[in-house]
Amino acid sequence: MPVIESAIAETAGERSSVKGAAYERFRQALFDGRLRPGQFVSQRELVALLGLSIGALRELLPRLQFEGLLQVMPQRGIQITQIDLAMIRQAFQMRMALEREAVMTAVRKLGDAALDEQEKLHRAIVEEVKVNPSAELFERGQGIDDGFHALLVATTQNELLAQAYAVNAIRIRLIKLDRVTLSAGVLPSAFADHLAIISAIRSRDAHAAMDAMDRHMMNARERALEL
Repeated sequence: MPVIESAIAETAGERSSVKGAAYERFRQALFDGRLRPGQFVSQRELVALLGLSIGALRELLPRLQFEGLLQVMPQRGIQITQIDLAMIRQAFQMRMALEREAVMTAVRKLGDAALDEQEKLHRAIVEEVKVNPSAELFERGQGIDDGFHALLVATTQNELLAQAYAVNAIRIRLIKLDRVTLSAGVLPSAFADHLAIISAIRSRDAHAAMDAMDRHMMNARERALEL
């Protein structure tokens, strides 16, 4: 019996790994522009683009549709989620709710060493953008941006919150790619918001930290809605 149970568990693990890899391929195709918001594709085109079997794709589609990343439309194919005003408002409202909880937890739990490291990373990028506003710099800046928010969410140690954040983060990334990417004009303002959040967390002031996060979310949302 233990041998059978072990074999079943191993098979389930392999299936889970395959599904995870398929999901990651789809996510990366969104981020590198091979799949664009609002685009229609057939199952055959998606299979070729992602390098999946038709069976793996059909297993993946219900999850992607449930998460609002695409819509399967009879007779028309598969439509990648569109970036419209309603989607932007909803995605940022969701983000604000999740990250307010994250920043409150960070006030209690996030250590000074982690805050020091984040402040160092942010200030270095802000200084560098003054003299070298290159595409490579903005790519690194985006990594720091994503990493900062992910750190706050990870501090909650709440798996359900983290899962909801991960899905919404894909929507936020698509909004940024479609409307507002980091630039010499955007990065200093966005990172100034981050530094204000870091300062409030360091002072262990929950109200100031939530206010700083709310301002950051509203600023980011308004940049997206302006275009």
